[in-house]
Amino acid sequence: MRGAIWIRLAILYLIFGLCVGLFMSITLNLQWGSAHAHVNLVGFVTTTLFGVIYSVYPKAAVNSIGKAHFWLHNLGIPIFLLSAFLVQVPGLLDTAHIFTYIGGGAFLLGTILFAYNAFKHIK
Repeated sequence: MRGAIWIRLAILYLIFGLCVGLFMSITLNLQWGSAHAHVNLVGFVTTTLFGVIYSVYPKAAVNSIGKAHFWLHNLGIPIFLLSAFLVQVPGLLDTAHIFTYIGGGAFLLGTILFAYNAFKHIK
């Protein structure tokens, strides 16, 4: 997928992360700090970096590995981020861990594919 798509999705994570931070500030309900940080770092920053790299090296973005990375990342990250919120809800720790393993596993696998793709197609 083209780098511009990655960057547009990253902007949505940025807006969501800022909203979570503003909510925490207004309500002084600060237990969501870890989830807020994960939305901004994993959602916004990593998605932006992948988008910039794929913009600079578009051949890496449009091959089958780049497309698999896109889908693993963009299906895995929302599931992983959901776990970052669920871990704070009493009684949902076990459920949160399931989401962490599924979403985080997809994110990790996608990142491994990205690394392989980068070494193969970025020269």
